[in-house]
Amino acid sequence: MRRWYGKLLGFIAGAALLRFNPVLGALVGLLVGHAFDVDWFRLRQRTNPYAVFGLTEEATDAEVDRAYRRLIGQYHPDRLEGAAPELRRQAEARARELNAAYDRIKTLRKRS
Repeated sequence: MRRWYGKLLGFIAGAALLRFNPVLGALVGLLVGHAFDVDWFRLRQRTNPYAVFGLTEEATDAEVDRAYRRLIGQYHPDRLEGAAPELRRQAEARARELNAAYDRIKTLRKRS
């Protein structure tokens, strides 16, 4: 479920705080509330890329490649062509997460 109350509270607070121009204040408050609702202010925490694949840092390159291929084959959006839109969106998000984790692992391994 998506949050909506940030927009409402931002709209009201913006209009009240900028009394000289309540319309401008309401718009600014609405923008700040929207940013709150979609988590723009949350600091992104770096997750362990190995945990995405269910592996440890001691996993070999072959194990990482095998886990990536297995999971991306399962969650690739092209495989869910006729699925419900919500299921397809979830698969796309999971595929993005898998690709980002795989790229991060490859970058970390190149450095060492």
